[in-house]
Amino acid sequence: MKRRTAGPRPGRLLMFLPALLLVGCGISPTGPTTAGAPASGALQPGTRTHDARLLFVGPTGLRYAARTSTSPVGPQEAIDLLLKGPSQAERKRGLTTLVPAMSGRVTAEAGRNHVVDLRLPTTVEHLDHAAVSQLVCTAAKALDRDQTKVLVRVRESQLDGTWDVRCDSVGNAYPAAAKHR
Repeated sequence: MKRRTAGPRPGRLLMFLPALLLVGCGISPTGPTTAGAPASGALQPGTRTHDARLLFVGPTGLRYAARTSTSPVGPQEAIDLLLKGPSQAERKRGLTTLVPAMSGRVTAEAGRNHVVDLRLPTTVEHLDHAAVSQLVCTAAKALDRDQTKVLVRVRESQLDGTWDVRCDSVGNAYPAAAKHR
């Protein structure tokens, strides 16, 4: 005769499984409770929205902020939004702009083959590098979500020629002729 040793028996454990399942997770049933006012500010169902990605300067460097619009946002519309500056909510997040007020209009026109023509009423030398990045990369991001694919031709007021500029993946503008990671 073989003697059994003390210890758990699989049959006994299976016997208690239904009881454990009936106990549940300890949450007792309750009726409905109030949770506050319903959500507000939401768009009507079926309303199509579009995002503009605007490049601002934050405490840790350049940062994109998304703005929702009910119509498509091209390079010109994105530049116009950027020039208005950060919203109150964006300012609370520490975002600001280094693009100065300029006498004259900044224009951005989408061209073919991932090209944007950006016309400035001033010269680039009068702008901080972060301000140039804000303008160039906001226009590029409006043309393609992957701003690295876009060539921005910057035209300065009263000067012939253009500056061909690209954006890296985080929003820094650099000369298109330069090799960049």
